[in-house]
Amino acid sequence: MVYEYSLKTERENFYNITSKVCEAVSKSGINEGVCVVYCPHTTAGITINENADPDVVRDMLSGLSKAFPDRPEFLHAEGNSHAHLKASCVGSSQTIIIQNGQLLLGTWQGIYFCEFDGPRNRHFYVKVF
Repeated sequence: MVYEYSLKTERENFYNITSKVCEAVSKSGINEGVCVVYCPHTTAGITINENADPDVVRDMLSGLSKAFPDRPEFLHAEGNSHAHLKASCVGSSQTIIIQNGQLLLGTWQGIYFCEFDGPRNRHFYVKVF
């Protein structure tokens, strides 16, 4: 089963979507399997990282901005090449094991939708099997 979720984003931020992904797993009734979280956008991505300290998200955003700054030599007409670079670096999906009907995440892990452009009306998909 594929579940679709909508998300309204602001400019460049990480949105914790762990509860939505857990909801999809619960709805699926799958006890042992795999969950894939997928983002169909070219200036956004999906990552798994620490969800206990909000400074981690701020540090990640800062590091990505330093690694992929907006540069005057970029030719893309929309002016968001740096967002495309960040999205390619982070990736568009994550796969999580399901064990005993639960996502097999580490103690401090959360699943994030990463907005690198925005504000936008975004979607992400969760496939459970």
